[in-house]
Amino acid sequence: MALDQYNDDEEEEGMSFLDHLEQLRWHLLRSISAILVFMVIAFLSKSFVFGVVILGPSKIDFITYRVLCQVSEALSIPALCIQELPFIIQSRQMTGQFSMHITSSLVVGLIIAFPYVFWEVWRFISPGLYDKERNAARGAVFFVSLLFFMGAAFGYFILSPLSINFLSNYQLDPSISNEFDITSYISTLAMLVLASAVMFQLPIVIYFLTKAGLVSSAFLKTYRRHAIVAILVVSALITPPDVISQILIAMPILVLYEAGIFIAKRLERQQREEELKNDY
Repeated sequence: MALDQYNDDEEEEGMSFLDHLEQLRWHLLRSISAILVFMVIAFLSKSFVFGVVILGPSKIDFITYRVLCQVSEALSIPALCIQELPFIIQSRQMTGQFSMHITSSLVVGLIIAFPYVFWEVWRFISPGLYDKERNAARGAVFFVSLLFFMGAAFGYFILSPLSINFLSNYQLDPSISNEFDITSYISTLAMLVLASAVMFQLPIVIYFLTKAGLVSSAFLKTYRRHAIVAILVVSALITPPDVISQILIAMPILVLYEAGIFIAKRLERQQREEELKNDY
């Protein structure tokens, strides 16, 4: 085992810059191929991908709206039950539906293939790490993928339907009806889902920054107020221009920031214990 690791290290050190580029090319090709495979599957599954998944938050029988109605009955708060989405989706361009079919299939393919894509990225990066660094990052693919899907689920089941409900019910005047273009609807939905998935990576970022000695739990606590402002600003940039969406995305990110402080504390304690063992 040790001999194999030694041989791998020797092979890695003997690789030229062009060899590294060739390796990167193959990792990228495999990643793109995986995305394209799932993209084609999504493209061929038009009735499910569009009728159930993408257009789901635009329909009143979507699971989030049904759960809210059940909660409203249990708590006797009728306002929580969303019974109408006063808008229609149109395609105002000749190529609108076809181009959105391709775009949405690509987004779905990217989301499904993300664990494999990140695994390919990790395979390219990990040989350049020391054994200690590689051991510290063990399970990175699993946790990054888990947080990615948790963020995507939050964006799809929580953020998107509530944002769509708010924007569809917002009116400057009763004479103005909401008729959204399919391009606007899909781009908004994709932005909310992908932005949530990326923002949920905050604990992983804090972990590696702490491991590299760039931040500490004390630093994160000291600049907590600054972080809250930064999170609110970023939330405003990645969500539609409504306060509800901004608060909805900011709340879990603030929780993840606090989780990052806990992770940093635990990591620092482990590092101190290792230093004590080395001293003895």
